[in-house]
Amino acid sequence: MSILPTQTNIELAPKSFKKQPEDFEFVEPDISEVITEDDTPVDNLITEKQQRLLTTTLYSSFQTDLPFLATANVGLFYGNKIPPLVPEVLVSLRVKVPEDWSQKQNRSYFVFSFGKPPEVAIEIVSNKIGNVLGSKLQDYAFAAVGYYVVFDPLKQLGETILRVYELRGNSYVELGNFYLSQVGLRLTIWHGIFEGKEYDWLRWCDDSGNILLTGDERAEQEKQRAEEEKQRAEQEKKRAEQEKKRAEQEKKRAEQEKQRADKLAEILRERGINPDEVL
Repeated sequence: MSILPTQTNIELAPKSFKKQPEDFEFVEPDISEVITEDDTPVDNLITEKQQRLLTTTLYSSFQTDLPFLATANVGLFYGNKIPPLVPEVLVSLRVKVPEDWSQKQNRSYFVFSFGKPPEVAIEIVSNKIGNVLGSKLQDYAFAAVGYYVVFDPLKQLGETILRVYELRGNSYVELGNFYLSQVGLRLTIWHGIFEGKEYDWLRWCDDSGNILLTGDERAEQEKQRAEEEKQRAEQEKKRAEQEKKRAEQEKKRAEQEKQRADKLAEILRERGINPDEVL
């Protein structure tokens, strides 16, 4: 099974918007009529679990001093009068979550509000609808998203399960090593069990290749570490007890040897022999 693509430059075709590129401005639009939530359930079980796995592991295990936002199925609004993109997973560094969620512009990812496009957008493919390698790829480049990731676990688009694109200028370059240098993380396909389901999951890992753990995995790892420490302490206690027993046996042996020597000396003295001269 091949998941490693060759490096490819993706040149962007012109957009079909009526005004372009002047429509694409990071200015505050009138969002009074903008629909930020439609409450439409669209996820399947694979996508739903995969979204949580990718977002929760960042919050539980991403070692960074930078504030960040990791969301699932949240609208990305990146230009005036341009329909939003709704990636399965969105990651943006150096941003803070707005405190007042009663304000409409604080409930989705408006580029004008956050001040920058996100670093990562991940699309999880479950069917052949959406043109994720065509028009949608161009849309994400137009939105200036640093990395565009296409995860195709059901192979709807071919044999390649994972594709990672990096934006360079106005062109996307398909990466072969899945390393997102601007984020400091790598993506990998991990075969294992998540929430009781054994599957080929898309996961984050650090520079050393260590998987970013979920909260449950961290707890289990800590439990195992504590159990190993307990066993080590018990073994050390047993070793100390054995050493103490050995020392006591050695002391007893020495006392018995002294008693034997004293008794022999006494017998020699009874026979008129100086024990110091013969012992």
